Amino acid sequence: MDLSLFFFADTAAADDGDRYRLLLESARFADTHGFRAVWTPERHFHTFGGQYPNPSLTGAALATVTERVAIRAGSVVAPLHHPVRIAEEWSVVDNLSGGRAGVSFASGWHAGDFLLQPQNYQDRKNIMVETVGTVRRLWRGEEAEFDGPEGERRRIRLFPRPVQRELPVWITAAASPQSFRIAGALGAGVLTHQLGQADDALERNIATYRSALADEHGSAARGHVVVMLHTLVGEDRERIREQVREPLTGYLRSSMELIAASPAAPGADGFDLNRISDQDREFMLARQFDRLFTRAGLFGTVQDGVETVRRLAAMGVDEIACLIDFGVDRDEVLRGLHHLDAVRARAAGIDVPIGV
Repeated sequence: MDLSLFFFADTAAADDGDRYRLLLESARFADTHGFRAVWTPERHFHTFGGQYPNPSLTGAALATVTERVAIRAGSVVAPLHHPVRIAEEWSVVDNLSGGRAGVSFASGWHAGDFLLQPQNYQDRKNIMVETVGTVRRLWRGEEAEFDGPEGERRRIRLFPRPVQRELPVWITAAASPQSFRIAGALGAGVLTHQLGQADDALERNIATYRSALADEHGSAARGHVVVMLHTLVGEDRERIREQVREPLTGYLRSSMELIAASPAAPGADGFDLNRISDQDREFMLARQFDRLFTRAGLFGTVQDGVETVRRLAAMGVDEIACLIDFGVDRDEVLRGLHHLDAVRARAAGIDVPIGV
């Protein structure tokens, strides 16, 4: 089982004039301590994740301060961009990093984001699938055809040429079985989380993914399942609980506010978050915090972390992407990386069971 680092900060919690220090220092640590990758997201127009509007920009920066660790987008919201632009930017990252780039593609969900490409909102899943295919063809050096400014068709190739022959690709999935099925059919990996996905649902979705993968690409196709977990590891579980309670609750509140602000996005259970009382919201946050700390995060001691790794490996997970920047004091997070590295070292010997 591999461990990687994942970033998705609440900008308001990191507004100290040095907001990218944790990203850069953590990436350097990951690079020299055997972590598999560093993931940065794409978010727009909100404090929740808003310091990461373009993962190719952060990826380019990471490429210049690291030598070994993979540099990945978690995710590129494909319908917001021309596919050539995605291919060009990530080819630059691939060249700067010497062949360490990788991209998870998302269809997007928040209507506000589609101010960038409003015409693509309704058909965003199909556009994502088409974009993945186009970016892959360009990456391999093949030509792709697009409309020119006067209605003519023009064929182009990608420059600069990337270092890797194939771009490592994932599909970002929340809890919809359809997204897992799409990832399998495309022969991509899948990047998911457990914020609204209990163990049994995650197991079913992984099975759906691997079934679609086998149907389209043969029984030998293994695929790659990455689960993002909020993470803080230290010497005392109860101290960790108290350290993360306020920032993680604030992070969850920002997430809830973002969902409530989207007219097209109901809550995780299908109800309208705008129609519940403040008291009920606080109750939901308290319940979600307890679940996240006990079953849907990587929190506590090194041994707690190892047990989390074992549980997810048994479900068919190949990599845990450890989200570390959710508002905990930066120096505490940096100190905690040494404990997380101990989890990583022990996790290296924990494999997904054969047949999963």
